[in-house]
Amino acid sequence: MKQETFDSALRSTWQLVSRMYNKEASKFNSTMATGFALLSIDPDGTPSTTLGPKMGMESTSLSRLLSTMEERKLIYRTQNPNDGRSILIHLTSFGKEKRDDSKAVVLHFNKKIEDSLSTEKINIFFEVMNCIKENSQNFEHFTTELKTI
Repeated sequence: MKQETFDSALRSTWQLVSRMYNKEASKFNSTMATGFALLSIDPDGTPSTTLGPKMGMESTSLSRLLSTMEERKLIYRTQNPNDGRSILIHLTSFGKEKRDDSKAVVLHFNKKIEDSLSTEKINIFFEVMNCIKENSQNFEHFTTELKTI
């Protein structure tokens, strides 16, 4: 294919961003996944069942990640007072410190991008990303169209 496809551009860009975040996280003896999890946990606690979808992770990978985070004393688990079948994930004080580190890295990266682009280009970027999200969520519609071509 002569022209790059949207999915290849997204994939290659995300691989570079992911590599950059993992490199930064390694300076804190961490990983990008751990940093993302720390940023996804609400200060009042997050039900473990909502964390996976929020992060786009399968339950097996999430369970492994949460176990590692618990071993590192970043999180602790409690029973959800509103639903006895559910577990809440909370940040420890050490987890909150590491969350701040993760947040600083993300905000610094965002600032670098914002400083490199005009407001118009930033708005167009998010417009394009929303279009890609919407079309990805409605992919069944496209496969039906494909059959008619």
